[in-house]
Amino acid sequence: MKFNKLNIIVFVGLLAIIGVITMQLVMLKQAFMFERNEVADKIHFALQDVVNKIYRDNGSELPTASPIKKVADDYYVVNVNDVFEAKILEYYLKSEFQKVKLDIDYEYAIYDCASDEMMYGNYINAAGFEAENDIAKCENCFTKKEGLIYYFAIRFPHLHYNYSASLQQYWVYTGVLFLVLIIYVYSVFTLLKQKRYTELQKDFINNMTHEFKTPLSSILIASNYAVKQDVIEQNPKLNKYLKIIIEQSNKLNQHIERILNVAKADSDLMGLDKKEFNIVETLQLAKDNAELKYPATQITFTSSKDNYTVAADAFHFYNIVYNIIENAIKYSNDTPEVAIQITETAKCVDLQFTDNGSGIPPQHLEHVFDKFYRVPRENKKEIEGFGIGLFYVKKICELHGWKIKIENNTDKGITITIGIPKSSIL
Repeated sequence: MKFNKLNIIVFVGLLAIIGVITMQLVMLKQAFMFERNEVADKIHFALQDVVNKIYRDNGSELPTASPIKKVADDYYVVNVNDVFEAKILEYYLKSEFQKVKLDIDYEYAIYDCASDEMMYGNYINAAGFEAENDIAKCENCFTKKEGLIYYFAIRFPHLHYNYSASLQQYWVYTGVLFLVLIIYVYSVFTLLKQKRYTELQKDFINNMTHEFKTPLSSILIASNYAVKQDVIEQNPKLNKYLKIIIEQSNKLNQHIERILNVAKADSDLMGLDKKEFNIVETLQLAKDNAELKYPATQITFTSSKDNYTVAADAFHFYNIVYNIIENAIKYSNDTPEVAIQITETAKCVDLQFTDNGSGIPPQHLEHVFDKFYRVPRENKKEIEGFGIGLFYVKKICELHGWKIKIENNTDKGITITIGIPKSSIL
């Protein structure tokens, strides 16, 4: 299995999930044990006080051994070893359980030596009242204890339910935790599925563009050869048609190259060939080429210095600069105006590209750098393209460690700013 960033994140997340679940279960178990021990201590202390009062009433000495025998978490046998009355026992049980704040339903039975049977006493609910019906009672749940004469047994039928109810906050925390974990797992599966779709899309784009380039190259070679023939040069219509074919083929070739560059950037296959060059000269070259292609455009370029040397990929730098200028021209008014300016701040050298277009609606500004995103425009002819130009620009800036932002001007048009850190300027 290839360990890329996503696989490492998923693996670490899986370990974190296992660790969190284990810790939560351990904490829940510890809380349950603590609650059980606390309730057991309360029961023991309350029953011990009941025995003490019975011995006090009878004027007898307390036994050295503990008279309380815990048969189960919810069942106790208390050896009084002295006579006592059922009503007094019930009164003492109620008062002592109230003292220790033990709000649990219970029922008790007293051993009758005459009949050699456990005589059922009563069922007392948590509020201190007797049971209104016999549904909750369980007279057959009390059994004799051999070797004892004066004793009673007490049972707590809903003790385990009381444990769960007292740990309600822990159950809520556990439920919230499992909900978060379910959302995380679902998100991971969705991310993996999206990653697979993205890889299929990249493979499709790569295969499609490569398949297009072969016949396109043949068309360009044949067209360039044909346009130079005497018969074609002497026929104005055929010459015009062939030039249109060549022009549109070159334009299609540029689109294919852009798509290939974007596909490479997405798959981290794009390598930067960094060399030292003067960005002022590159900006001037992009300006001159844009003016040749769009003679009706007015492009101005100002810089406080004639030389800003930077170590970067000159090829991709020229592409993103020309791409920004061309976009400014395409989306400007009938008389496009583009202003290129180099300014310095305390930390950066900013390259600003300002146009006189109609601007971009505020709700679309944050999406213009998204891949395949195109700003919807009304009452304007459709601009050709795939919506990958500015995505490519931002990707190249990120690979160089530069910052890029876009904002509407106060009057008209937009300004795109590329911030190059001064530490990158040589």
